[in-house]
Amino acid sequence: MKFVAFERAMQGTGASRRLRITGRTPGIVYGGGTEPQQIEIDHNALWHALKKEAFHATVLDMELNGTENKVLLRDVQMHPFKQLVLHVDFQRVDAKTRLHMKVPLHYSGDENSSAIKTEGCIANHVVTEIEVLCLPKDLPEFIAVDLSGLKKGGSLHLADVTLPKGVTAVTHGNKNPVLVSVVVIAAAAAPVADAGEAAAGGKAPAAKAPGAKAPAAKAPAAKAPAAKKK
Repeated sequence: MKFVAFERAMQGTGASRRLRITGRTPGIVYGGGTEPQQIEIDHNALWHALKKEAFHATVLDMELNGTENKVLLRDVQMHPFKQLVLHVDFQRVDAKTRLHMKVPLHYSGDENSSAIKTEGCIANHVVTEIEVLCLPKDLPEFIAVDLSGLKKGGSLHLADVTLPKGVTAVTHGNKNPVLVSVVVIAAAAAPVADAGEAAAGGKAPAAKAPGAKAPAAKAPAAKAPAAKKK
């Protein structure tokens, strides 16, 4: 990808604030055996570029003062709640120096695997990007991973993925991490039996005949007459 940057003369917090008001984003370019250089970029163009995956994971062509430079995006500072890029950092790329970068993984084909298609499982993507070491010319935009061979109870490890030529994976601790695990979906609960059948030995109460009247209430017992005095 290609983008245009401009040399920035003013520095400091106040100068950066005034620059953002004009629709520009301050930045810096460093590395490559030369002094760091202050730059500014059109904010709208940068905002749309940041939405593209390739802008984060590939070698970029930066045009600065009529000269094209090979750079990598290294850091982006965003406003806490506004849609505003506060600052960007780029690193110059040396064609003979290997890069240490994170590359996204693009998974596909899981819907065609037996585990997903017929055995009631789902593919859990444990890792979505890996760190790689390679020369700038060998840096891939992404690494495609085919999941059509997933099986129930299995998983996909880093060693199962074929990396592009010239690319080496960088791991920390675990040399062969799990990238995708196959998870069995819990079976639906069995329907609850009818309450009358669920009660052990229980019988349903007899239904009342239609039109039956409730039994009449008993009248209170009459008192005996008091005895006459002689």
